[in-house]
Amino acid sequence: MSNYKWTFQNIGGTTRIKLNSGEDIRHLPELDEKMWTVLSCPVTNLQIDERSLRYIDLDGDGKIHVSEVVRTAQWLTAVLNNADLLLQESDTMPLSAICTDTGDGQRIYASARQILRNLGKETDSISVADTSDSIAIFAQTRFNGDGVITESSADTDEQKTLINAIIAATGGTPDRSGVQGINAGQIEAFYTALAEYKAWNDSAVQAPYGDQTDVAMAAYNALDTKVRDFFLRSKLAAYSNDVAVLDVQSARIEAISADNLTDKMAEIASYPIARISPDALIDLNAPVNPAWETIFRQLKEIVWSKEKTTLSEDDWKTLGDTFAPYAAWKAAQAGTMVASLGIATVEQMLTGNRKAELLQLVEQDKALETEADTIQEVDRLLHLYRDFYTLLKNFVTLQDFYSPDRERKAVFQIGTLVIDRRACHLCFRAEDMGKLSTMAPASGMYLIFCDCTTKNRPDKLQIVAAMTQGDTGELMVGKNAIFYDRQGHDWDAVVTKIIDNPIGIAQAFWSPYRRMAKWVEDLINKRAAEKDSAIMSEATAKLSEKPVLSADKDAKPAQPFDIAKFAGIFAALGMALGMIGTALVSVAKGFVALTWWQAVLVIVGILLLISGPSMIMAWLKLRRRNIAPILNANGWAVNASSVLSIGFGATLTDTAHFPKLKMKDPFAKKGLATWKKWVITLAAAVVVFVGLWLGNLLSWAKLPSPLSYFHHEVVTEVVAEIVTEETVIETVTEEPTAE
Repeated sequence: MSNYKWTFQNIGGTTRIKLNSGEDIRHLPELDEKMWTVLSCPVTNLQIDERSLRYIDLDGDGKIHVSEVVRTAQWLTAVLNNADLLLQESDTMPLSAICTDTGDGQRIYASARQILRNLGKETDSISVADTSDSIAIFAQTRFNGDGVITESSADTDEQKTLINAIIAATGGTPDRSGVQGINAGQIEAFYTALAEYKAWNDSAVQAPYGDQTDVAMAAYNALDTKVRDFFLRSKLAAYSNDVAVLDVQSARIEAISADNLTDKMAEIASYPIARISPDALIDLNAPVNPAWETIFRQLKEIVWSKEKTTLSEDDWKTLGDTFAPYAAWKAAQAGTMVASLGIATVEQMLTGNRKAELLQLVEQDKALETEADTIQEVDRLLHLYRDFYTLLKNFVTLQDFYSPDRERKAVFQIGTLVIDRRACHLCFRAEDMGKLSTMAPASGMYLIFCDCTTKNRPDKLQIVAAMTQGDTGELMVGKNAIFYDRQGHDWDAVVTKIIDNPIGIAQAFWSPYRRMAKWVEDLINKRAAEKDSAIMSEATAKLSEKPVLSADKDAKPAQPFDIAKFAGIFAALGMALGMIGTALVSVAKGFVALTWWQAVLVIVGILLLISGPSMIMAWLKLRRRNIAPILNANGWAVNASSVLSIGFGATLTDTAHFPKLKMKDPFAKKGLATWKKWVITLAAAVVVFVGLWLGNLLSWAKLPSPLSYFHHEVVTEVVAEIVTEETVIETVTEEPTAE
């Protein structure tokens, strides 16, 4: 890296360069490429004018690379007097900002002045809107340097007429002003066509049937195949002596007779043109195939006299030979583009010969080519004057994304997804769903994939939104939502896929309990389904069984009720319940024996034991959330990690906040008044407490029962223990005397 003093900042989990001035932009060529946040990004589908990005994409490959950003920065800082103006991101630039000390600056300044004059503006500033409409720029100019002349470029009426004729013949070429014009190539082609058409017309042969020759020849060509087919069929009929087979089949006519015959003309046209006869003659006065009748009669009226009654194969060939010279001449026609003008106009244009005049006008127009082409440089300067710093803040660094100003968004943030009472501002376009599905899990974010549609556009928009605050709630595949793009248009969104990752610490705290509840719910549903299936199977089996009659010898007697068996079952259940109750009482005794702060610590410890691992894992994942995998899947080459801290992530998703209001639900279930519920609850609690107290079940809490029954048993047990101890003592005392 050079000795230039850069400003650094630590955002997104890494150290980055911060661009604060035009000098920073001027020194970009000295910045080590390893310090750039992005190495390349696509030109399309970013929230920045695509025209600006294409001006930076110098090699036109659809990607913006570091070298292209550097070269653009060098060009910009060279043609501007003060590079700090780039930080304003304004779409209007004062002409005084252009540095006229260089050749490029002088040309751009002069071109900018010319644009304003063409637009009829008297001002010292120029905007993106001024240069974006080239049609408006050149609308009032006679020449604009594109080598295309229009009617307004002509000096005389004859030139205007000739230009319009060439446009009609060649199709013309759009001028920069948007008007159709002609270029030098079209002028040359037009005059060549004039000469060729005249030469062809001079070599004309006599038309055998005058001005009706073209009509007759077209009719002959249309009928030739059908007529030759007729003569061949007739010869075959004479050879086989089987006319009926080769003639029109009655069965084919019968098959279509019930239909609308006007819809069957293709079928009818396939029948022979006339009735087959062994003499191979077409009776010119007899009916012919209705599908060919009109064109056949047209040819007959032009070619044959009324005295001719039959047509032989030789007659047909002779007619074709008559057309041959004329047909060859017609086929050799040249200069067809000017044929519609007529030979008289063609000869007049050749005689006048204003070709040189038109070519001179083209040369006058092309003389302004350099000046006109500079207009595109002005347009490039204005687009980059407005958008280049925006790109740098999303390329060299991610200042826009990590900006404290939440109104400012990165160029890859395409809008906001509103779903489940939350607004997700971190939404990406899903360019390649396959690649995105592979790389998205590495981001560590809770991602929602959606298909978005709107009536204003026929195509479908696919997005992926990051949920960074709240809970999973009712998020599920198939859920509907609304997506708002950066232009404010709304789209109908449908969730198509969810990548589940932690959203927050609070969500992770409750996740074990949700999983446990889901497991219990699934278990209950499974057991209920199994029980239902078993009952249905048993019922079906019983209904299908043959009824057992009293006379059946093989019928098994009913089993007698075994009271001992059920007594054992009840005893086992009682023992199990007793053990559970004893365990619960022991736990309760231990818990009550604790002081209040110890009890609180125990409860907190139990909750941490259950939720702690989930919270720790969530905390670790939340600290590693990274947008780089999403951007890489969309064609970016991200060079530095770009993580979302827990605090920053919370700013990317807004949750609904309602004021605290005391309202009644008009549709809530009506029941007892609140004070009555409290009275019933307290009364029930008192009854339970008294029952436990009288039953001596609270003695462990130093609340013995007042009933003497429980105290008498205690005294008896103590006396029994004393008597037992005295007996043991007497026994031990007497043993030595016996010895």
